[in-house]
Order: sequence, then structure tokens, then C-alpha cells
Amino acid sequence: MSAPASAMPVSFEQRGSGRGAVTRPFLWSVRRELCEHRSVYIAPLASAGVILLAFFLALGLLPRHVRAAMALDAAHYRAALAPPFDFAAGLIMGAALLVSIFYSLDALYGERRDRSILFWKSLPVSDLTAVLAKASIPLLVLPVFAFVIAFATETIMLLLSSAVLLGNGLSVAMFWERLQLYQTMFMLLYHLVTVHMLWYAPLYAWLLLISAWARRAPFLWAALPPLAIYIFEKIAFHTSYFANFLGERVGGGGEAVDNMKGNFPIHPGMHLTPGIFLATPGLWLGLLFAAACLVGAARLRRYRQPN
Repeated sequence: MSAPASAMPVSFEQRGSGRGAVTRPFLWSVRRELCEHRSVYIAPLASAGVILLAFFLALGLLPRHVRAAMALDAAHYRAALAPPFDFAAGLIMGAALLVSIFYSLDALYGERRDRSILFWKSLPVSDLTAVLAKASIPLLVLPVFAFVIAFATETIMLLLSSAVLLGNGLSVAMFWERLQLYQTMFMLLYHLVTVHMLWYAPLYAWLLLISAWARRAPFLWAALPPLAIYIFEKIAFHTSYFANFLGERVGGGGEAVDNMKGNFPIHPGMHLTPGIFLATPGLWLGLLFAAACLVGAARLRRYRQPN
């Protein structure tokens, strides 16, 4: 006897729809990346752990530094006591940046190397969706995660400092007021959005394109074309325009803030200039280049075979 209609096998799409695996392929793909690449969150967390351990060991010196800074004005008070907090934010951002670079180089190359691409291509997820999910890790997930970790780390540092100052009869209110920690956190968020998300988008997209194209040694293939252009220009024209262009791109969008004093880019005294930043032609040309690289990476992923 034939089975009744209600007992017919459930399709893959129907089974996955309840969990959002097929109806939300982009979010599912992002979750896959986070599960497969644990360094995305382990590296910033490890950096935060090292910072907290070092800060805890140095807390005994804090009361002496605070007493010495009490005679200074607000700006010099902060300059004397804020370096550990600024260093913490910088180290966490640096760890996230390094992870973003190495992740982008390996994201598409790695799935061909271990032949897992054969399995992932069998799922109803388009190549463009898969590439965009991979691009979202350095462009969105890591900057947001770095901000959350930096915020939590510096808050713990602030609370530990306050407990030590209270135990030594020193003013916690002055420490909080002049340290301007949460103004710094706002600057950190602004820096991550303007520089790590928008300004560095062409860098990550280029690395993803190379990751999709290279059959071996993606790091070399990512570095050799810019190096070859620089050498050719230097020998043929005795100029360094391309090297200056790369230096400006890698150095971070200076138009995002007024940094004439050369301060750390998350200094609370920096003047935000989002209008100037958004009007910069290099920003939009870079985003167009990034879009072209991501489309190219998706097409390459469609036709590339496992290594």
C-alpha cells in the first residue's frame, strides 16, 4: 500500500525551515564561520586576559602614581594615568586586526585545502551568500566583538583601580572624571566603524579574492602584486606614489578625526570629522573596489575545485 500524503518524507528545506538554516542562510553561514574559526573570539579574549593579569600585578603602584598626578591639570592627569587603558584598547584592536587579516587569507582557500567545500556546496547556500558571510567576520563581527571585549576589560580595570584608591583614601571621583574612560569608549567605537569596518574594507576584500583564487601560498600572492607595482614604479619613474597610496590606506582613514596633535586615535580630546570622512573620494572608491573583489571571489568560488 502506498503511504498517505501526510506521511511523505519531509524535504531538506522543510526540515531546515524551523531552525532558520535555509530561510536564513546568511546568518547560518556566519554561525558556521564562528564555529570553524575559533580564533575570531579566542585571540581578543586572550589579549584581554593578558592585559588584566598585567594590570592586576601593577595595581600596587597605582596609589603612588595618583598622588603624583593630583597636582597636575586635567589633561596631564589623564596623560599620566590613562596609558594602561589606552594600551588595552590598542592591543585588543591590534589582535582583532591581525585575526581579520589571517582569517581573510584563509577563509576561501582553507575550505578548498581541506576539501570541505564539497560538502558546503551541496547545501542550498549561494556562493555570494557564503562569501558575504565570510566578509562579515572582519568587517562586522570582529570590530563589534573587539569593542565589547575592550569595553568589558577597561570597565574591570576601572573597578579594580577604584577599589585600590578607596582602600588608600584617594579620590575615586576625580579619577573617574579625569580619566574620561567612557568618552574614550565612544571614540573607540567611532574608530572601529570608520577605520576597521569602512576604511579597511578593500584590504579584507582583496585578501578574500586572493583566498578564492590562489592554489598555494595565498599570503605571497596577496603581497606580490603590490610589491611588483612598487618596484616597477620605483625603477621606471623614480616615484613612490603607489607606496604612499598603500601607506595611507593601511595607516587608517585620517580624515575621520582631527589628529593634528598626533594623539592616539581614541583620545577623548580628538575632534570627530565624520562629514569630511564620508566626503573622502578614497572611501567610496575603496568600497567600490571591495564590492568588485567580493563579487569576483564569489564567482571564483563557484568554479574553483578543491586543491
